[in-house]
Amino acid sequence: MTEPHTPADAGDTLAPASPKVLLVDDEPGLRAAVQAYFEDEGFEVITAVDGAEGWEKAQAELPDVVLSDVMMPRVDGFGLLKQLRDDERLGGTPVIFLTAKGMTSDRIAGFRAGVDDYIPKPFDPDELVARVRNVVQRQERLLREAARYADTDLGQMAKQITEIRSLLQGGGGSRRATATGDHAFTPREASVLQLVAEGLMNKEIARRLDTSIRNVEKYVSRLFAKTGTASRTELVRYALENGLVE
Repeated sequence: MTEPHTPADAGDTLAPASPKVLLVDDEPGLRAAVQAYFEDEGFEVITAVDGAEGWEKAQAELPDVVLSDVMMPRVDGFGLLKQLRDDERLGGTPVIFLTAKGMTSDRIAGFRAGVDDYIPKPFDPDELVARVRNVVQRQERLLREAARYADTDLGQMAKQITEIRSLLQGGGGSRRATATGDHAFTPREASVLQLVAEGLMNKEIARRLDTSIRNVEKYVSRLFAKTGTASRTELVRYALENGLVE
């Protein structure tokens, strides 16, 4: 899960730790209350007063989840979200928007931008903690699943590659979509999806993209979450059926 005080490319081991939450909101009272509540629940909490400071804290702390207000000075929630999603190390970090806006159109805009959840103010603190725990636990499960494939032995790897290539040879569905359009994938997510579909394992993808296995695991886990799949073969099948890969 968290890799405290360690660069993302320094290693591939998931170190157990208290979930680290970055709380970004320009209301001092709300920051203090939410921070106290989460710390009582065993979370480590870092706070920021707006998206600009939130971006700085995110790069320094590599949080497990980001809670962000939408309407803030300097850089708003959408600006912060874009910076996170475009970043090599932080692109897979779950983000939850806290906002007074409750219109369906606002929620849709958030989800299209890549937010993981959306909680209108005022909110019940127990529900907020429950939702944060849910996204953290989901991320842990997906990272474990991605790590399992990274550590697969050669025989299993060959079998998986054969299955994926067989799917590719069978062709996809009739609908054509773009990986950066209908599913709001980031450019790096789209690149990882294409390489997974070509049969590459995490170590090979990491070499191809000049990044760490840890980062590849994060992108693969995010692809699982966005597509509702639970394995690489399921992911490739989904991508083919929806015309997301060549």
